[in-house]
Amino acid sequence: MTLESRRFDDGKGGYVSAVIAYPDGFVAGRAPLVILAHGAGNDMTHPLLSAVHEGLAMHGYPCIKFNFPYTEQGRRAPDPEHALETCYRSIVAAVRAEARLRPSGIVIGGKSLGGRIASQLVAQGTPVDGLLFLGYPLHPPGKPEQVRIAHLTRIQVPMLFFAGTRDPFCTLDLLRQTMQKLTAPTTLHVIADGDHSFAIRKRTGRTQREVYEEIVTASAAWLRRTLTG
Repeated sequence: MTLESRRFDDGKGGYVSAVIAYPDGFVAGRAPLVILAHGAGNDMTHPLLSAVHEGLAMHGYPCIKFNFPYTEQGRRAPDPEHALETCYRSIVAAVRAEARLRPSGIVIGGKSLGGRIASQLVAQGTPVDGLLFLGYPLHPPGKPEQVRIAHLTRIQVPMLFFAGTRDPFCTLDLLRQTMQKLTAPTTLHVIADGDHSFAIRKRTGRTQREVYEEIVTASAAWLRRTLTG
């Protein structure tokens, strides 16, 4: 695996940092590429995002992680949604246009906020081949009645949801009910004892690294099954 630091146009005259993880022996056009965005309270260096980013490359899938403008500029409060969408849309367009990458398909997603913004792009018509959610923020903590699902019904590409059993942003029963309402192919992978970032407690007897490896392995298997046969 090789890591390459990059800068991409944020769609509003600025730039954001990104890292491309290339599989060993990478050849453009042989595999789908995955783009991942970070959550609201962190940036692209978050351990979960980094583990999935590099892990997918180890499984043969080029992967890009990037900062949104507010984290790039060192601000804590997220940008307005239209700015986040513009940035993400600009990166997808740049990836499609880059001859060196030339992916056979594109899957977008990310951690929490990053995944939700990705889903909104697809619901608005951005063409991709799949969505990967590392903890979808289905509702605010303790407020399951405030679900964020209306746009999901407009999505027609395959979706992979990772959800922790202790995630206050995503009640599992509610997520399952939501998935039953969708017409697109959906897959749910539950992380036992995982919180919103899939952190687990010591009493489980598992390490955090094992959890990340579970997520990477399941993601790679889904990509093979869904996009590469």
